[in-house]
Amino acid sequence: MAVPALRLKNMGSSRTPLTAPIDWVAVTELENPQAFLSGGELVLTTGARQGTADAQRSFVRQIRRAGAVGIGFGIGFEHDAVPQALIAEANRWGVPVVEVPYVTPFIAIGKLVAEARSADHYTKLERLLREHQVLARALLTGAGLPALLRKLAGMVGSELSITQYGSEIFSTSPPASAHARPGPADDGWHAVALSTGKRDASTLWLRKPFNDDGIVDYARGLISIELNNLVQRRHTARQIAGQVLTDIVRGTLEAADAAARIESLGLNPASKYFVLLVRGRQDSFSTLSTMALPPGLEAAVAAVIKADEHNELLLIVPSQLGDPAALGRALSRQMNDVGINEPVGIGGTYSQANGLRWSYFEAREAATRGLDVNVPERLSLTSLLLASGDVPMAAMADEALGPLVAFDTAHGAELVDTLETYLRLNGSVAAVADALTLHRNTVRYRLTQIAELTGYDPALTPDRVQLWLALAVRRLSPPA
Repeated sequence: MAVPALRLKNMGSSRTPLTAPIDWVAVTELENPQAFLSGGELVLTTGARQGTADAQRSFVRQIRRAGAVGIGFGIGFEHDAVPQALIAEANRWGVPVVEVPYVTPFIAIGKLVAEARSADHYTKLERLLREHQVLARALLTGAGLPALLRKLAGMVGSELSITQYGSEIFSTSPPASAHARPGPADDGWHAVALSTGKRDASTLWLRKPFNDDGIVDYARGLISIELNNLVQRRHTARQIAGQVLTDIVRGTLEAADAAARIESLGLNPASKYFVLLVRGRQDSFSTLSTMALPPGLEAAVAAVIKADEHNELLLIVPSQLGDPAALGRALSRQMNDVGINEPVGIGGTYSQANGLRWSYFEAREAATRGLDVNVPERLSLTSLLLASGDVPMAAMADEALGPLVAFDTAHGAELVDTLETYLRLNGSVAAVADALTLHRNTVRYRLTQIAELTGYDPALTPDRVQLWLALAVRRLSPPA
């Protein structure tokens, strides 16, 4: 307000204070920008979506709930003057309103705030570095977040916790107090949002009451940097592990090379491991490659693999970590927290490279059963054949099903779907007709087409087995 070049004008009540510090400037034309505000913003708008008095009053209430410190209203666009309904509602709630003339671009205000915040931050950082070097040393000497949190907990006299994607990843509380973990509905904890450059909803929680003389803000920056570093390290490590495991799954390595690759991941080829597998859509790659693992699975080797139109998160879990089903349920809960609602497949426990391949295919097949957590059944013929590098199952499947896929693509005939349904329903034409809402003669005609195109008659047991294996391989084949 004191900068003449900006030509700002206070439109609020004289009783409305203009002393609240501005953390940032947020420009919005949404009717309700509450979800995009974190508190402390000066909200700039031209009122493009606020054509009615009700909309104007609602806008004020929404930004107040979000913790914004005031409104800068640009005139000369949608409105020639700041609407009276907006001013009245702002005065009611003590929200400052500043008129921004047409000649003053919003970016000028943003630049002023950014420069002021930068200067304030630099001064404060110098002071905090002098007064609180112990926190920086705890982090930068290699002790990591646990050491920093312990030091910070002593300074504020309280228990601390960090959650990410809704799950706890660090805590100074003893395990026995797990029932007292923080949450949005718990008034006993104070939440401090952490910025990592990712949409991971990272939060620092402090149990009330606590003492803060400015150290929490400083620690918040250090924690955010370290969390971002952890995210980047996870991303890189999982991609590297994914490349190694892709070669092992394909079976293209000699035994000695495969063992060396396994050792490069920090695994002992002679020890026993099982695979936990989650398949996500293509847009889930960033989440799968950076998310934190649930407690109990930190010692697992995580990898991401691009397979077909999906991405896969693989966890190679040492058998001594615990019950595979319990760990699978923990992973399932974590996946739900990050918004990936896909089944978790569990593979059997084996050693050596071939064992990892078998466990991978078992886990992949288990994940197709559709339950939240799918434990492995006995090693299926399909998984065993896929894991054998000596049997060209993928080529055999392409040879058998290629003509059907090509015919379906050209004519929209749905022969592959008909075949899958026929085999799933144990060769009952009547059941297939009911399931696909077709006439029985149509089903018989399609089966005849399948026999002519593939050379395998679904009505004959040997040919039926061949087609069933081809479909299973097509569904479970490893990444290209």
